[in-house]
Amino acid sequence: MYKQVLDPVAHSLAWSSLVAALPLLVLFVLLGGLRLKAWIASLIALAVAFVIAIAVYGMPVGQSLLAGSEGAAFGFFPILWIVINAIWVYNMTVDTGHFDVLRRSFAQVSDDQRIQAIIIAFSFGALMEALAGFGTPVAITSVMLIALGFRPLKAAVLALTANTAPVAFGAMATPIITLGKVSGISTDTLGSMVGRQTPILAVFVPLVLVAIVDGLRGIRQTWPAAVVCGLVFALAQYVTSNFISVPLTDVVASLVSAAAVVLLVRLWRPRESYVAGATPIVAGGSLDEPTPEFTGRVARPDARAEVVRAYAPYAIIIGVFVLGQITVIKDGLGRATQTLSWPGLHLFSAKGKPLTLATFNLNYLTSPGTQMLIAGVLTMVALQVGPRRALRAYGATLAQLRWAILTVMVVLALAFVMNASGQTITLGTWAAGAGGAFAILSPILGWLGVAVTGSDTSSNSLFGALQITAADKAGLSQVLMAASNSSGGVLGKMISPQNLAIAAAAVGLDGKEGDIFRHVIMWSLVFLGGMCILVGLQATGVLSWMVP
Repeated sequence: MYKQVLDPVAHSLAWSSLVAALPLLVLFVLLGGLRLKAWIASLIALAVAFVIAIAVYGMPVGQSLLAGSEGAAFGFFPILWIVINAIWVYNMTVDTGHFDVLRRSFAQVSDDQRIQAIIIAFSFGALMEALAGFGTPVAITSVMLIALGFRPLKAAVLALTANTAPVAFGAMATPIITLGKVSGISTDTLGSMVGRQTPILAVFVPLVLVAIVDGLRGIRQTWPAAVVCGLVFALAQYVTSNFISVPLTDVVASLVSAAAVVLLVRLWRPRESYVAGATPIVAGGSLDEPTPEFTGRVARPDARAEVVRAYAPYAIIIGVFVLGQITVIKDGLGRATQTLSWPGLHLFSAKGKPLTLATFNLNYLTSPGTQMLIAGVLTMVALQVGPRRALRAYGATLAQLRWAILTVMVVLALAFVMNASGQTITLGTWAAGAGGAFAILSPILGWLGVAVTGSDTSSNSLFGALQITAADKAGLSQVLMAASNSSGGVLGKMISPQNLAIAAAAVGLDGKEGDIFRHVIMWSLVFLGGMCILVGLQATGVLSWMVP
């Protein structure tokens, strides 16, 4: 048995927080500064977390090891279970040649890579986030961009940067639903509040994507498409979350924004078309390093039947996930869920209450990973892929993701050790003592939680109740502080080692996670600063009218 202690260092939250932050500091310095491979940096950070949990927090060795093992298991199921099956579906489309058909189809909409980045990384990525969440949009959109001629590093950076505004409503709003459970606030109310924060972020993300692709020239030449996409997505996200359905928010916003851009480019084209090369970039190179022009795009029109089959896997994925959200079907599948306590792990909060961290859910059929597997089997039929060929593709997928699998499991072990020992709560409780200034710090807490766990759902589960407590102490709105945890959390997604590993594996840059990290950290911090300012204003009379 282990009972958490929040201030083990000289009975001071401030000093304890400095020590508790060491595993994260070590992780990000090793990744971004020393450029170590993600799995090596994660293992070292995990070792630091173990030492602090045992030597500083007094957590028994057995309990800390059990917490780490549960984190590793959670890293595989449900997180890696989703990513593996999503990449498997993609690999089958590559093996059959239908991904090339899809590539040519997208190129026919526009051969300008700046427009393609908006449609694929942002709008299509938002759809994948809405349906599956976790690392699926990063994995799928990054390889789609490579197929269209983007260099691997740029494709990874674009996919990670785009995976921000849609995250809070991802996986059919699972993060917000979870936040509602831990905070005691209605999911609809929280969804409405988040829907008055992340849409403002969404307006700027497409412009940033264009800047990543082609700098200031890209913004000057393609700003109409970026602005239309951002504004339409933001408006749809706000209207859907506030007046229609919180779970369907990103589904509607992604489809409407993509349609708006496609319609726009039929009526308007940039003055120049930007096409870069597809030659892999060396580690640490510039995103704008010139490479030979990508060849073979839209060489000949494909037969309509082949185009339909190329889109079929994604239509199947959408269909399977939408059907899985129908109440009758969802309830029926939910009967197969098994809830168990992690064997031997007995954790209690500082107040002596049992922690739900030791509870492990095996939602065999409602897991997005299982539904992605079902979509994969249906894709086999649609693309006429035999069992032997499909198994060969699955084996290739596992080999492709082997280092990402190790990294994600180690990172989640790190997160669980920090959570179980009390290191994460120490950091959160210290931040919550800032009084009225906590309104500005609230998004940072969510950002920190997602940076550690790689999941807005996990961050909300971890800090949701703490945000409510801090709001009460500081006289702030509970709804605003709870929602800010989720809205700030989405900006930690792009720098989480878990997502960095998935992106690196998907684009063939294993071991180069540090290079990707250095290209996305600036955007993460810039967006986070903007969210902190927004929440700070919403906590005052300036924008308090935005709080439901």
